[in-house]
Amino acid sequence: MEKQKRTISEQKKSCINCGAELTYKPGTHMTTCDYCGHKEEISPSEIGFEELELKPYLNEMGSQSHSEEITMLHCKNCGANQHIEENYKSLHCVYCTMPLIVEDTYTEDWILPGAILPFQFDQKKSHQIFMNWVKDLWFAPNNLKKAALDPQYTKGLYLPYWTFDAQLYASYTGQRGTYYYVTVPYTTTVNGKTVTKTRSERRTRWSSTKGTITGFIDDTLISASNQHRNQIPAKITNWKLDALEPFNSSFLAGFITEKYTISLKDGHLQSNKEAKKIATSWAKRDIGGDEQRVHNINMNLSEETFKHILLPVYVSSYQYSGTKYNFFINGQTGTISGKRPYSFWKIFFFVLFIILVIGVLVVFFQ
Repeated sequence: MEKQKRTISEQKKSCINCGAELTYKPGTHMTTCDYCGHKEEISPSEIGFEELELKPYLNEMGSQSHSEEITMLHCKNCGANQHIEENYKSLHCVYCTMPLIVEDTYTEDWILPGAILPFQFDQKKSHQIFMNWVKDLWFAPNNLKKAALDPQYTKGLYLPYWTFDAQLYASYTGQRGTYYYVTVPYTTTVNGKTVTKTRSERRTRWSSTKGTITGFIDDTLISASNQHRNQIPAKITNWKLDALEPFNSSFLAGFITEKYTISLKDGHLQSNKEAKKIATSWAKRDIGGDEQRVHNINMNLSEETFKHILLPVYVSSYQYSGTKYNFFINGQTGTISGKRPYSFWKIFFFVLFIILVIGVLVVFFQ
């Protein structure tokens, strides 16, 4: 029974020609052999996305029906927990690049992903995105392009997220603000004389209101990782979730998967806060008028379901003048964000140039 639990995402498909492991080819529905070039198609799922009923999982009932064991490696340097799908000759932490010890592997249960957003480009393309980013940096040191970036440390990482669906019902009390205009007098000086004029001023008339709202909340996205030292920048989290695929372990081949460290319960609590924001927005729309105030809102969620999904990002770091800088690339859109060094002298001479220009303009107009 234990071996059966491991067959879904731990299985490694071998090439029928040479026996080597197959890896996922980004941007396709194919796995390929890096040695002989053999390709195999990833079969589409017959059942599509599977939304899991939330309540039994929160009550710790039925949690084994969609769970399995996964092998994990813990980085003793930065604390990241990661699942290695490929047998790398040299294992390094995807975040801090420190060596990982294979003998330190351990197993944990995880809720199987219900969907995955596959990588759309390979490691070589991610390296080119980084180099183009470096070229466009303002005030960067001239020799930054020669930064020691070892491509082997650029790893494709699947990040864990929770998504929550629910039917929302809420009652609210608040106020509707309606604009009206009044004419008010004011005094001003014209040709040395004080004169009285009038102008129109906008006012708001408030009236009490109450009502109910209902609607379906679809795919509230909540990060399931609390790697605070390696926080993924918000700038690159612009995934297009309409491209999600039903989960297939073949998409993991050759990549690293981070196991969720934020529990389903905590993720659900965070999703409730997002649902409250949505309910408030819907209430304001229902109130109408020119301005809205929501004083109280009582929210109820029903028919709640969830998915564990995996989203793609390339993670790496580079060395410059003895300092390590991290950068992250969205594995679907190619958006990049990262830390970078600045050239003191470029900034100094730029500021000096601005001061000289201002000085010349002051002299010219005197």
